[in-house]
Amino acid sequence: MTSQHKAYVFGLSAVLAWSTVASAFKLSLAHLSPAQLVLYASVFSLLSLLAILGWQGRLATLPAALRQHWRRSAILGAVNPFAYYLILFQAYDLLPAQEAQAINYTWALTMTLLAVPVLGQRLKLQDSLAALVCYSGVLTIATRGAPLALNFSNLSGVGFALLSTLLWAGYWLFNAKDEREPVMGLTLNFLLSLPLTLLWCAATGELTPVAWQGIAGAAYVGALEMGFTFVLWLSAMKLTSSTARIANLIFLSPMLSLVLISALLGEAILPSTLTGLALILGGLLLQKLPIPGLRTARA
Repeated sequence: MTSQHKAYVFGLSAVLAWSTVASAFKLSLAHLSPAQLVLYASVFSLLSLLAILGWQGRLATLPAALRQHWRRSAILGAVNPFAYYLILFQAYDLLPAQEAQAINYTWALTMTLLAVPVLGQRLKLQDSLAALVCYSGVLTIATRGAPLALNFSNLSGVGFALLSTLLWAGYWLFNAKDEREPVMGLTLNFLLSLPLTLLWCAATGELTPVAWQGIAGAAYVGALEMGFTFVLWLSAMKLTSSTARIANLIFLSPMLSLVLISALLGEAILPSTLTGLALILGGLLLQKLPIPGLRTARA
């Protein structure tokens, strides 16, 4: 098997795993509060990341990395996993899975828009048009097909979903200059965010016994979505001869996710969700396409 073939295997495995998480979030939140899911999923994610470091023979380097990078790790850990997943799970708790997961896919565009004030980059006309298409998709989903009426199905849930994209995009922008090795950096983030999550759950009275179904769901979410899948995707990006080929695999995930949401959760997929998701994916594709004139024109 060539390196490119291995990259496809790793990339497709990651996409398949990510397509299950919307259903896993909703099933877990039937037994856990958003904060409890963050807590238990973070524990399992940390265990999976430590296991990966052990398999790589790098576990002994963790104390030195912690001493060197504890400040950055504490700050980034407060964003991801603590704040990001707390808000994302709140969105999933308030919205149908099909709506929350579709809105969450706008984070890539949010990162482009956020790069303007954070990195001082100039906004291109193509990015502005892509944003218009993407967020018209969000509006279609949020109003369930009646965007002109502005009658939101759950305004708080939509707000949490959009805020989660802002946090996730901001995390990756600031992470771009991170000198830490990615797996080690993520391990340190989870390690230092865990006390923060414990304190939050203690302050909100959520350190209570939970059902085994909730623990099982948190184990799946933490080990797979937060931990192991990240390593699969990172491996795919390192092995590929074309980053774009692997990056484009992510467009398979939302449709697979909708199939699983319908099958596992019994949600009837609304026409407004399909229309809105098509607009969101169309906007993301528009942002990537090499369109003469648009790519260099400024908004």
